[in-house]
Amino acid sequence: MATMHETMDHSTAPTATVRGWLRLEGAAVFVAALVAYGWLGGPWLLVIPLLLLPDISAIGYVRDPRLGALTYNLVHNWAFGLGLLAVGLAAGSTPIEILGIVAIAHTGMDRAVGYGLKLPTSFQDTHLGRMGKDK
Repeated sequence: MATMHETMDHSTAPTATVRGWLRLEGAAVFVAALVAYGWLGGPWLLVIPLLLLPDISAIGYVRDPRLGALTYNLVHNWAFGLGLLAVGLAAGSTPIEILGIVAIAHTGMDRAVGYGLKLPTSFQDTHLGRMGKDK
């Protein structure tokens, strides 16, 4: 089977400049979410374990890359964290708001280091290009 890199239409692949902007955007969201975490009174002792929590969604990769991409992408996107935050705000639940902020921070952190939404071909194949290959 051909890899995403071999079959990708390079005219639509993100350029190094675009990837750089997306990484900067992710870093900015990560910092803003950490500020919101502190403003909401999130316990700093739990910030690292909570930031790692969304990675449990990669469990689908135990079965195959297609399921792994699905389970990973369900959690590693802006809409998931924003939705959770909105539920927390609507319900007046600070713990749910904090979980939403953590999900947003995690997605920002991932984007800042070049992790994108996964393609069903391989964990390394993302919407930002192949991980580990800055062009």
